[in-house]
Amino acid sequence: MTTPPEPTPWATGLLVSVFVAVVTMVGVVAFGVTLAHIHPLLAVGFNLVAVGGAAPTVYRWRNLPVWRWVVYGVTAGVVSGWITLLFGAL
Repeated sequence: MTTPPEPTPWATGLLVSVFVAVVTMVGVVAFGVTLAHIHPLLAVGFNLVAVGGAAPTVYRWRNLPVWRWVVYGVTAGVVSGWITLLFGAL
């Protein structure tokens, strides 16, 4: 006899995703602004290297039951952080 799969924990998962997105966005913006004061190309290069280095690990986590919520948060945080940096530079 097989047991039915457990329901998806939407409330907890979305809470984790939002928290991770906020922490990631703050980190991306803080590093980006600080490095942009030194040189704007340094900020762009550092962000590309950091995200490019973390992307393979985060991509592997996307199908794990708990870690997928973290992946959604990291992705949203990086994208919103880059948008914030872009509009802050204008």
